[in-house]
Amino acid sequence: MHCGLSVLADPTAVLIRPATWVDDGDALAAIRRRVFIEEQQVPEALEWDGEDLGARHWLALHEGQPLGTVRLLADGHIGRMAVLMQARKNGLGSRLLRAAINAARAQGLVEVYLHAQMQALGFYGRHGFVAEGQLFMDAGIAHRAMRLVFLADS
Repeated sequence: MHCGLSVLADPTAVLIRPATWVDDGDALAAIRRRVFIEEQQVPEALEWDGEDLGARHWLALHEGQPLGTVRLLADGHIGRMAVLMQARKNGLGSRLLRAAINAARAQGLVEVYLHAQMQALGFYGRHGFVAEGQLFMDAGIAHRAMRLVFLADS
């Protein structure tokens, strides 16, 4: 999964598309393995939580190469958002997050929530999420719960 400089030069060339665990699980798992298990040292048993088959997923692709992913559970939990290191800081995370948020709205949810790593609080805050509750540890990484409540259209 090599990502060349062309992605950095033109992030709009990256396609964000719906994915399923059945059809795209290898690509989704490979991204999460690199980011969470290898880079962040999350224990493998914690990464694979049994929720993927029933979740909605999105995949970021550049010229067929998977670069990022996010999932949405039926209860509005957005999670497992991961962008490969060499493709970060190009707006892919924002595009993936917006895809999940828009899908949640379209399916009639009134809010979404997530567990943000502390270094990502600002990122999610810029998308309207509000931190709540205390800091907690998950897989040895500090997190805060965050929630985005959809305002009724006026």
